[in-house]
Amino acid sequence: MIKAVIVDDEPKAIQSLTWELANFSKEIQVIETFTMPELAIEYLKKNTPDCLFLDINMPTMDGFQFLDCLTHIDFAIIITTAYNEYALKALKNEAIDYLLKPIDSDDLNETIKKIKKYHSSNISLAKVEEVLLNFNSNLKHNKIILNTDGKLVFLNIDDILFIESDGNYSTLILTNNQKMVVTKKIKEVNALLPENIFFRIHNSYIINLNKIKEFVKNDGYVVMESNDKIPVARQRKTDFLNKL
Repeated sequence: MIKAVIVDDEPKAIQSLTWELANFSKEIQVIETFTMPELAIEYLKKNTPDCLFLDINMPTMDGFQFLDCLTHIDFAIIITTAYNEYALKALKNEAIDYLLKPIDSDDLNETIKKIKKYHSSNISLAKVEEVLLNFNSNLKHNKIILNTDGKLVFLNIDDILFIESDGNYSTLILTNNQKMVVTKKIKEVNALLPENIFFRIHNSYIINLNKIKEFVKNDGYVVMESNDKIPVARQRKTDFLNKL
């Protein structure tokens, strides 16, 4: 059974979607619904459904702000809204589909097919992630294993200059002038790296402390061996200096 959560500030919209899902698929069960996104965030921090139907237009926070509050997303996201101008942004935020209100039955059927496909592939992905975590915990500190482009990459940590956040993705800048994009938030990448070598110097950047060329105190940035300038967040400056 695929477990679903609905977040929408309109109770009638929740009732309608719950009814539609119950009638169009016996494989999807709505386990929780929320009209207050703040409560949904707290729930999702402790529970992991298989899919989330998320309204974009909510008064206290929009759906994209909602997703930014989640530290880890490993469920299918389906955006629901009455305004179609959000379609492209929704898909860029890793939504697997986009439903325009009032929800059409044919569109919902197609979405349910995508949820099933995602759910099936996500089971395999979860097994891969488990293997990766076990490997990373047992490897020596000179390597890290990352899942990218459908393959496992064994990367020497000394080859990493810095990591840059791009929403739900992270870009690793390497010493050979190459870049590697992984489908992990920067917080997740940071958890895989040894703390004595890497430091999250800014919300959007992690640096290799061994690859710093200069620290410009007055302007508040570091210069890496690649000559890239990385800003130092004010609230992290003291911790950064203690690391040096």
